[in-house]
Amino acid sequence: MERTDIVGKQFPPVAPPVPPPLPGPATPIYHRLGLMINESPLRGHCCVSTSTRNLWDALFDGGYRADVAVYTDNGGVIFAHANILGMASPILKGLLKQSTGLGRRKSISIRGVPRDAVRVFIRFLYSSCYEKEEMREFVLHLLVLSQVYVVPQLKRLCEQQLEQGLLTLENVVDVFQLSLLCNAPRLSLMCHRMMLQDFKAVSSTEGWKVMKKSHPVLEKELQLSVIEEENGKKARIRKLDEQKIYLELYEAMEALVHICRDGCRTIGPHDKDLKENQTPCKYTACKGIESLVRHFNGCRLRVPGGCIHCKRMWQLLELHSRLCADSNNCRVPLCGNFREKIRKQNKKDEMKWKILVKKVLRTKRIGGGPFFLSGNSSF
Repeated sequence: MERTDIVGKQFPPVAPPVPPPLPGPATPIYHRLGLMINESPLRGHCCVSTSTRNLWDALFDGGYRADVAVYTDNGGVIFAHANILGMASPILKGLLKQSTGLGRRKSISIRGVPRDAVRVFIRFLYSSCYEKEEMREFVLHLLVLSQVYVVPQLKRLCEQQLEQGLLTLENVVDVFQLSLLCNAPRLSLMCHRMMLQDFKAVSSTEGWKVMKKSHPVLEKELQLSVIEEENGKKARIRKLDEQKIYLELYEAMEALVHICRDGCRTIGPHDKDLKENQTPCKYTACKGIESLVRHFNGCRLRVPGGCIHCKRMWQLLELHSRLCADSNNCRVPLCGNFREKIRKQNKKDEMKWKILVKKVLRTKRIGGGPFFLSGNSSF
């Protein structure tokens, strides 16, 4: 056989293999991994393929080589596997270490909740799956079990299910108490808001009556929070009403300057030609100020206190004088006279007017109009 010398021989270059194409940005992760959920897109209560889920269910339902007996209320027994329970819950892991039983099988007890709720709980430890009907029926029991046995994934799931539709007026009191015990602040806040929104209906439920007997301190705190909410609501309404009044006063000041400086329709300064068919006035308070000025001009009891309408006009004129940026050239009647009166006013009245001026300007959220003082000005 002839010998083949490959030393120094040139070989054609070998092309590297072509990498597979990357998945598009819109491709779901379970499609990238080749997974299907029950031969259909992802379901809301399971995140694995059907075959894997069936395997876990068969392991749990069949109890193949189960080495743990879980005892529940009413003499129920559920068989499970120590390795799975221990890996899913540190509390169960500790209980299994302390457990003793016949042969190789250990035993633990989970009592205080229905047997079916315990079964749903243990099944979740196997596959992180649940049935929607079972979740709807046992969500409160599962929330407690997830807190007691430290299963944060199930706890978050129970909170989400309650927040997204399982929380009702009938169970909100029970859920609120459990959320406090289970350290679920977001859920407790949602329950608290729901109770405040319809306290009359909530206070007539069976859950409220039970809480009133078992936790009177909590019931008293909730009643106080309702009172605080009502007081806060009244305060907000009162503040909105005040802002509305201050806004109306500002608009009245604008309309008063407009009438006295430019004129409006059939009323204005003596040196202006006014027509009834001129363009519509842009000042909303102009019509009211116009009627008030006409009354003030013809009233025989024009002195302050003699006529309620004239008294209001005097107050508007004084408020304008405190807002006016240039009283020397102002066309509003008595603007300069009120400036002289301001200097002789006592400190108490002066402080009241300053507060009013500040609030009127602040309500409009501006530093002052084209003919008003800025909000920080003093006189």
